[in-house]
Amino acid sequence: MDKPVDKPHEQIAALLADDLGAVNDLIRARMASRHAPRIPEVTAHLVEAGGKRIRPMLTLAAARLCGYDGPWHVHLAATVEFIHTATLLHDDVVDESAQRRGRPTANLLWDNKSSVLVGDYLFARAFQLMVEPGNLRVLNILSDAAATIAEGEVLQLTAAQDLKTTEDTYLQVVRGKTAALFSAATEAGAVIAGTDEDNVQALFTYGDALGIAFQMADDLLDWQGDAAQTGKNVGDDFRERKLTLPLIRAITEADAEEQEFWRRTIEKGRQTEADLDTARALLDKHGALDSTRQTALDWADAAKAALAPLPDHQLTDLLDELADYVVARLR
Repeated sequence: MDKPVDKPHEQIAALLADDLGAVNDLIRARMASRHAPRIPEVTAHLVEAGGKRIRPMLTLAAARLCGYDGPWHVHLAATVEFIHTATLLHDDVVDESAQRRGRPTANLLWDNKSSVLVGDYLFARAFQLMVEPGNLRVLNILSDAAATIAEGEVLQLTAAQDLKTTEDTYLQVVRGKTAALFSAATEAGAVIAGTDEDNVQALFTYGDALGIAFQMADDLLDWQGDAAQTGKNVGDDFRERKLTLPLIRAITEADAEEQEFWRRTIEKGRQTEADLDTARALLDKHGALDSTRQTALDWADAAKAALAPLPDHQLTDLLDELADYVVARLR
């Protein structure tokens, strides 16, 4: 019997095993605290929860395929993971989440104060790490990403429960809270390698499109995913009254009676157990799930197209496959 083919991120991890090991060692060293033992407790709960490490892996892959042979891509990859982990800690407090990657969230196991303050600590550690390579352009890329992520989260908060939220606003939110770190991860890896500007731009565009496809797929799977695989319950976004792309498209097409349903459930937050089924039926009626699926696939194709100028390299091929992988469950 043929051995099953590893998923692209697993193949990238195998190819960059030494680098990833160094990143993990650096993360463990920098999440330590001499004075506050709760910091490594909370951080370890999330960092070691079995995440795929896709974002730091993108930094390592971008640097390697651009010919980098120095040490600093490890610091940048750890920076990216710390920023990501800090935002997760803060997001779970804002969203009042009880589950992350199939496990209880840190705010549930400890408390909101611990999650927020440990998230702040990880942001501080991230900035210490990004300064160490002494590359001002890389520092600009990663610090801008941190600001953009926060901006995207605040925009999502202000746009929530507003039925007038447009697709343009949704895309701005997605670019902020998700794609900004993907594109910063790939761009920083290219810049630290000292590659030419065409490669830097190609990897930035790839990361941006990959991040958008990734988030759109996540938003779609919230309506039709398997909780055992996604680590969250189907319909959480609806219960939290988040206006993701499927909802925005269904609301745009809604008649007067449907608009009243959305006003009650989204704007006013008066939901019953039966409302999730009604919402899903309305999404099906207007083709919102199918159109969102196609849009996510289009962004994955855009990510693959962005790779064209890059060197002929095994990692380039695997990044191409990774774009397909993030939307594979939608096909």
